[in-house]
Parts: sequence; C-alpha cells; structure tokens
Amino acid sequence: MEKTDFAQQEKPDDYRLTIDIVEDLWSKTYNTAGKPDWSHILPYYDKDIYFKDTIQGLRGMEEFKAMTERLANRSKDLKMKIVNIAGQGNLIFLEWEMTISYKKNPSSVLYGSSRLTLNDNGKIIEQRDYYDLWGDIFDNIPRFGKAYRKFIKRKFG
Repeated sequence: MEKTDFAQQEKPDDYRLTIDIVEDLWSKTYNTAGKPDWSHILPYYDKDIYFKDTIQGLRGMEEFKAMTERLANRSKDLKMKIVNIAGQGNLIFLEWEMTISYKKNPSSVLYGSSRLTLNDNGKIIEQRDYYDLWGDIFDNIPRFGKAYRKFIKRKFG
C-alpha cells in the first residue's frame, strides 16, 4: 500500500486509514514518555465508532475517548508492538503484544489482535479487540498462573 503523510492531513475528511498509518500510529500511541496518548489516532475514528473487547462494548466517540482515558489513568506504562498487520478491502487486522504496567503490579504482556472495519471514508467505524486478559495477567503471578491454565484446560480443553 502507498504510504500517506498523515502529518500533513488537515481536514477530518483527509484521515483515510492505511496499513502503514496504522502500524506507525499504533506504535506511537503506547511508546510515548509518561501516559499513553490516543489524540493522534482519534481523527481516524468515525464519530459513531463501535468498539468491543473482552470487557466492554461501547458506541460513539465520547464513550471511546472516555475508555482510552480510563486505561491511561489505570496504567503506569503501556507499550504496543505490532507483530503482524494485513488488510483487504475495508478490513485491517493487527496482531499485537501490549506490555502494561499497572500502578501497583509488575508488567504484564497481553497478546491479542484487532479487527478494524473502515467506512466508505476510510475511517474506523468498528474495532473488535481479541485477547485473553486474565490468562496473560495470571501467567505473571507465581503458582497462580499455572493453576489457572490447568483449570482452563480441565474445564474447556
């Protein structure tokens, strides 16, 4: 795909998402000094965004911004590594590793993926994140992580 110089885009209608932009912006979102910042990617979201992950489902830019602020306030540090990215038509898929440090706990790595659905203007109208929040966090707690995995395997696998 052709790279877009997103720094020169000035009008909201100019924020058409591409794989290159996603890879660049998502990495910067979590690797800034201090708290994570989503302000540079918010223009790429449609005002009627529908977001869903393992914890919540929400609709609209106001709710989405509030969710990003809650995550920033809960965490001491966040880093995102894009492992793989692919797109076809109006879909972009990301595989990622997010390292998060909560205020009183050691860092945990969450492994997940996101499906971004673009509208006709090239903005994200839907984002679905997939990850195992509890398993990835529990893996970092001595003995508890093994017990959790054993329980999951016995009950579901």
